[in-house]
Amino acid sequence: MTSSPTRPSPPADGLLSAARLNLRELAHGLSHPSHPPTPLLAGSPRLWLRLLPYAAVLALTGVFVPVTIQILTNDYGVPGGIAAALAVGQAAPLLMLAHRPLQAWWIVFAADILGAVVLLGRPELLGNIWPWPPPVITGYLFVLLALGLRETRRTVIGVWLATGAAGLVLHLVAPSRSDGGALLLCVLGAVVLVIGAAVRERSEAQRMLVEQETISEAERAQRTLLEERTRIARELHDVVAHHMSVITVQADSAPYRIGGLSEEAKAEFASIAAGARESLTEMRTLLSVLRSDGSRGDLAPQPGLDRVQQLVEATVRAGLPAELSMAAEVRDAVERGEVPQAVDLSAYRIVQEALANVVRHAPGARTRVSVTAGGGHLTVLVVNDGAREPVSPLEASGTGHGLVGMRERVRLTGGTLDTGPLPDGGFRVAARLPLPPTEPPQQSEPPEPSPARPTPEEP
Repeated sequence: MTSSPTRPSPPADGLLSAARLNLRELAHGLSHPSHPPTPLLAGSPRLWLRLLPYAAVLALTGVFVPVTIQILTNDYGVPGGIAAALAVGQAAPLLMLAHRPLQAWWIVFAADILGAVVLLGRPELLGNIWPWPPPVITGYLFVLLALGLRETRRTVIGVWLATGAAGLVLHLVAPSRSDGGALLLCVLGAVVLVIGAAVRERSEAQRMLVEQETISEAERAQRTLLEERTRIARELHDVVAHHMSVITVQADSAPYRIGGLSEEAKAEFASIAAGARESLTEMRTLLSVLRSDGSRGDLAPQPGLDRVQQLVEATVRAGLPAELSMAAEVRDAVERGEVPQAVDLSAYRIVQEALANVVRHAPGARTRVSVTAGGGHLTVLVVNDGAREPVSPLEASGTGHGLVGMRERVRLTGGTLDTGPLPDGGFRVAARLPLPPTEPPQQSEPPEPSPARPTPEEP
């Protein structure tokens, strides 16, 4: 039987290397703050929130300095000068908690250990807590809370370990005087640090979520814009292809319809027809790329203003009270084909998207659609009242992507778009699309008088 290969044993100093690495990381976390010296809540838009951390640290310092002096002198019998120096070292760094909590911890930590050593030289009195007096424990917890709110998890763990190690060493130095104060600070400090770290990590998660939502919203808007441009390109193909086909037919048939053309003129018409056919071929090639999904639905004739009435009627059947007002000159221009096909299609799509937005975001709202012409522009106006029915939570906050498509269509036709809410809770969509200048009717010249026929002579 063959023996199975044995796994290589881990290096003997693997645990030591990991321990040294962790100790270096903890030391780096204790000596290097994880954030620039910016005040807490410095990015808040409100002034009172930006000033709140300064007011809090001023109040803490103003309370702990005199309280520490009084307790050290009255309860522990420390001379006034030494008590004042210890109080300043233990409480004055609280002023730094708003912007430099790690540096404040180093000062407070050293001052608290020095204070414990000073109290060790004083006579032991009944009821006194050692090594950490009550004001030291309370002030130190505020320092730990500021660290938990600002520093990383590695730094917080290092601070807690240093605090526990200092309490353990002092307990071993004088176990008879240690009455559980070191353990109490270690337990309470762990609780405060966990609370502060949880609040900090939650705020960072919310900030990252907002940033990600902003990025996703921008990408979604860009994708919608590209999809709308692709759709417009497919629709404009039908518009341009019609005119190019007409040019091709007219150029091909011109030599047969017009007599007496020279060979140069016939060659020119043939060149025009060939160029038009080549352009049609290239457009169809590009369109095949845009229609890569293999859909054939876009090959149907594109709608226009002549189908707006049907669109409004379908919206009414869906439960939305809507009415249409289309000027007579607009109807006549559509019937005569005087409205450019790009403008005709864009006007229909704008009304379609506006009515769809009303159905989604303002169900039951009375809606008025108006299409007028004047001043060389076609004006499309869709106005709705406030919602009369409860809005679905999924539709309560719109993304504005429908407006992106409207703006893109209006921009491509050279028009303007005005959208916005109304004071009564409704919404307004107004688009002005350019129309070609109308040629004034040419006045026919009066016919020249025909020469008078001679009258027959009378016999």
